[in-house]
Amino acid sequence: MAGTNTRTGGGAGSSGPRRRADAERSIEAIIDAAQAGLAGDPGLSMAELARTAGVGRVTLYAHFPSREALLGAVLERAVTEAAAAIEAAQPERGSAAEALDRLIRTSWHVLDRHRRLFAVAQHELPAAQMRQHHHRAMVHVERLVERGREEGDFRTDLPTDWLLTTVYSLMHAAADDVNNERLTADRAPEVLVATILPALRSPSDPGR
Repeated sequence: MAGTNTRTGGGAGSSGPRRRADAERSIEAIIDAAQAGLAGDPGLSMAELARTAGVGRVTLYAHFPSREALLGAVLERAVTEAAAAIEAAQPERGSAAEALDRLIRTSWHVLDRHRRLFAVAQHELPAAQMRQHHHRAMVHVERLVERGREEGDFRTDLPTDWLLTTVYSLMHAAADDVNNERLTADRAPEVLVATILPALRSPSDPGR
């Protein structure tokens, strides 16, 4: 009996990590399916997403009880990628204007990969929730803008929050124009730099 209990206890103990690993694999498969599927078909249903991910509807709803929750998870993954790209662009290196130029170009490449997904999220998620998800990436922009203000590169006559809104809005406006074929993805970085930098530069900056 003692031997039986020991084996049973070991099985029960090891089933916990296995269940967690299975759950994590299911979650990743669902997010993968949503990220790819929604970019091609914004109207993709939860049932279709479950089939694409290779999980049952019960499993899907156990992890993501609503389409909004799933969209939030997919968006969070994309923003995490954007934040990593911004960090890799070394926003602390060079002048604030040079760093912002570099950051815009780097950020665009990530946004371009996910622009159709962002369009779906913008349509279905509240604006406040969209901004909340972007906070991790935008905090790097905020630090850069503040540095630029302190160094005299960026304007101080407007609130920092408004300058951040300008960057955020123009980046997503470019993605929307590319989605609607009013702008090419290749030209977008140049257009963004040419628009955002003058908007943020201090009026007294000779490099304006």
